[in-house]
Amino acid sequence: MYNLSNNRGFSLLEVLVAVVVLSIGLLGMAGLTTGIMRCNAFSRRITTATMLAQHKMESLRGLGYSNTPMADTTTTEDYTTIAYHPSYKRITSIDAAEPAQGMKTMTVIVLWDNDAHSAMLTTILAR
Repeated sequence: MYNLSNNRGFSLLEVLVAVVVLSIGLLGMAGLTTGIMRCNAFSRRITTATMLAQHKMESLRGLGYSNTPMADTTTTEDYTTIAYHPSYKRITSIDAAEPAQGMKTMTVIVLWDNDAHSAMLTTILAR
């Protein structure tokens, strides 16, 4: 005769419990993966904004003290005007004679996501 107590396979209930546990683990990993992808995209945007600000700052520093405006100025490069980066906006301001005579404070702000996020760099240019 056939003895049911010596079966060595898995029962349907054991398989279903294993599938549920595996599904919960995989759903958790899927949520984690989408969060990581979202953070990666945000990091890429911050890096691009910082690079755009630094590029503008270096071009201003390359002009030298005497070739930058002597009065306070603010210029805006609106969305779609920065080459290869249409989703960014850049605001450049130069404060003459700040913090002291013979010095200019230059600030570059880069905005994205309709001004929801920004990156800012500031430096002082002296004679």
